[in-house]
Amino acid sequence: MKAEIHPTYYSDAKVTCVCGNTFTTGSTLKELNIDICSACHPFYTGKQKLVDTEGRVEKFKKKYANFYNKNQSN
Repeated sequence: MKAEIHPTYYSDAKVTCVCGNTFTTGSTLKELNIDICSACHPFYTGKQKLVDTEGRVEKFKKKYANFYNKNQSN
């Protein structure tokens, strides 16, 4: 390895999830903030959780609301 071109590696980096779960891992950042972890991810918990950070579901519903209503009346 070349000297002084690699970032500092922290073997005890603290990871904090929005659900409140914290754990340590190795990283080039000392602290990490994440949105989803294994404690709150639907695959691991068995609970379905909709993560829509940009309003895509509402945009879809608004766009196709009239189409759905037309088909219901026929």
